[in-house]
Amino acid sequence: MNRRDFSSFLPLLAAASALAPDLEAQSPPSPAQQPMARAPLQPLVSGRYPQIEPANPHPSPRMSKHFLIGMLPDNIRLEAHFTRLAPGAPPEPIGTHKHTEIWFIHEGTARLMTAGVTRDLVAGEMGLCIAGDQHTIYNASQTEPASYFVLTVGPPE
Repeated sequence: MNRRDFSSFLPLLAAASALAPDLEAQSPPSPAQQPMARAPLQPLVSGRYPQIEPANPHPSPRMSKHFLIGMLPDNIRLEAHFTRLAPGAPPEPIGTHKHTEIWFIHEGTARLMTAGVTRDLVAGEMGLCIAGDQHTIYNASQTEPASYFVLTVGPPE
């Protein structure tokens, strides 16, 4: 399941959590623990943001660790996550966004297509997709894992 498929389940998860009887007794979440489906996004503050616990802990060819998602001043949305791709993991569906995405390759070789041009990026390299360009990213290797850190910056979607 990719992040776009997962996001279609978020309203259901939010509704289910609203029905949980013991949630009112809990303390308010820190900025790093804010649910991703909450609208509007919470303002971000300076500080440390630990990993957000995954909603689906089951193994998958594409595993992501989210660190933050929220709003910066001037209505700018910021998201940060780390993704690990198993060897031969299928590509994300080709998509476009209102935000710009920046990929920092951590290990292996990721194949990034932006605006119709495909490039192989290796550990230590960076890829950029400007808002509105079609893009997809996947592991270029059938035998080695690939991983990358992603920052997305732009208007709320």
